[in-house]
Amino acid sequence: MVTRAEIAAAAERIAPHVRRTPVLTARGFGLDFPVALKLEQMQHTGSFKARGAFNTMLSGPVPAAGLVAASGGNHGAAVAHAARALGHPARIFVPEMAGPAKIALIRETGAELTVVPGDYANALRMAQDHEAATGAMQVHAYDAPATVAGQGTCLAEWEDQGLDADTVLIAVGGGGLIAGAMAWLQGARRIVAVEPETSCALHAALAAGQPVDVEVSGVAANALGARRIGRICLDLAQAQGIAAVLVTDAAILAAQRALWCELRQLVEPAGATALAALLSGAYRPEPGERVAVLVCGGNPAPDPLP
Repeated sequence: MVTRAEIAAAAERIAPHVRRTPVLTARGFGLDFPVALKLEQMQHTGSFKARGAFNTMLSGPVPAAGLVAASGGNHGAAVAHAARALGHPARIFVPEMAGPAKIALIRETGAELTVVPGDYANALRMAQDHEAATGAMQVHAYDAPATVAGQGTCLAEWEDQGLDADTVLIAVGGGGLIAGAMAWLQGARRIVAVEPETSCALHAALAAGQPVDVEVSGVAANALGARRIGRICLDLAQAQGIAAVLVTDAAILAAQRALWCELRQLVEPAGATALAALLSGAYRPEPGERVAVLVCGGNPAPDPLP
């Protein structure tokens, strides 16, 4: 298990390299209560992933062969950015479904990029083959302690910024971000996992009592499309009794539009998924319950500024 002490150490380690992303309390969205938001899509490369990438690279020596990562897009961009900042070579494998905007973002960093047919699982297999052949360091997108500790710094930072909430809603793909949140909060606040109906690895694993493979598709699949939930995330979710709710693609797209119309925040579908649970009624707070939403990704496709 990842500890609070490890997350605190990660926060100190990565502080010179990541942004302290803004928070706000918003009224509107057709809701009769305010919602606290953390705008983590304003992090370097447009997602929280930079936190785990920097923590992994700064936690120990990086081999001469450099770094390798498989990604649906955002993690690859974060690894490529961190590698360039720290002076390491990087090889990134992404599936075709990552989409042109995220693929272009990775290419802009100068990292070596391989676009793989199929989904994230195929990219991961190729990244593992590259690791075995070259000795490069694998920077896992979600199921590694250094990655989870890095992502946990997001919640540590939010609390330092005065988070005032009983419940925090977090979108889930492979589970790195929510695992970091669970490891930091240790049950002090209620965490609700939000997944698309068409990419729901955590929901399926909680029902089965163990990680299981799921089919992935839908508007958020290039960020939340892990075929199997991470073991670290599932262990924490089972230990803490985390609630997991599902939202439709239509609800995600409605929340994406709402963030733009209400706050002029342009996010990708994955970044709007947690808010979708509130706007669609998939999660209904109790009267007086203070609710927070983590907005996690800001790389929509197609790129709105070609």
